[in-house]
Amino acid sequence: MAELSGLKLEQRHGKSRVRVARVWKSHNGKHHFTEWSVNISLLSDCLPAYVAGDNSDIVATDTMKNTVYAKAKECSEQLSAEDFAIILAKHFTSFYQQVTAAIVNIVEKPWERVSIKGQQHEHGFKLGSEKHTTEVMVDKSGTLRMTSGIEGLSVLKTTKSGFEGFIRDKYTMLPETQERMMATEVTASWRYSFESLSSLPLKPLYFTERYMDVKEVLLNTFFGPSKGGVYSPSVQATLYEMAKAVLGRFPDISFIQLKMPNLHFLPVNLSSKDNPVIVKFDNDVYLPTDEPHGTIQATLNRIRSKM
Repeated sequence: MAELSGLKLEQRHGKSRVRVARVWKSHNGKHHFTEWSVNISLLSDCLPAYVAGDNSDIVATDTMKNTVYAKAKECSEQLSAEDFAIILAKHFTSFYQQVTAAIVNIVEKPWERVSIKGQQHEHGFKLGSEKHTTEVMVDKSGTLRMTSGIEGLSVLKTTKSGFEGFIRDKYTMLPETQERMMATEVTASWRYSFESLSSLPLKPLYFTERYMDVKEVLLNTFFGPSKGGVYSPSVQATLYEMAKAVLGRFPDISFIQLKMPNLHFLPVNLSSKDNPVIVKFDNDVYLPTDEPHGTIQATLNRIRSKM
């Protein structure tokens, strides 16, 4: 940030949607594959580029793009999206004197290994659904801020959901119920408590495993036991239980944000005044809708105890 004759300039520049895919080939013939969409944003001391047309302190965005491919090649072992984002951010803040901080955002495409007749294929993959996301910010001193997340986790249960006791007024037409379908598309984002590069865990694929573990906790809490499930009195109540379960399970996560739109499945009713019962339905035929839908979002933070 710079002040110029009563004006304040805040600036950053970067490269968006750099797509890169990486294959790691094991000696036993098994291949590992990942595809990332990388966004880079640099905070740097390049004021002359704005006020004097002098680009001598600018890191070209084309250079950023090429760096993504070069660093991907240098990664000889399989690694997580988080670790690759850290590698890029460390490079930009250490290699360029002008860069004071780097923010790297990565979305991982959900390629999954296929199985043929019960056997995992050595080099075959299919595209899944939900996406693994991460954002890493590193400054010159090694200070770190890191979040990971899930986009597009679609879940549904056909019973054990209700909604009662809400405010009613002259505009309220929604009936109360203890029996409805519950469907949503979860977007989750959680921040790790690691605050410096030196505090990061050294275990390979640590963040990939943590992503899978968090997803499992979210799903288990949403659905409940395989026999009987768990009742949900509202999307809000389920969201809170899911967030609380993640913080309770993983001490290295300091907060989690969940967005869970209420995607409605409306029971079909073909009755009319003249013909009260055309076809008798019993909560078994529904009209799926996605517009309009309710929006529910909340953030749960871990409160640090005061010494």
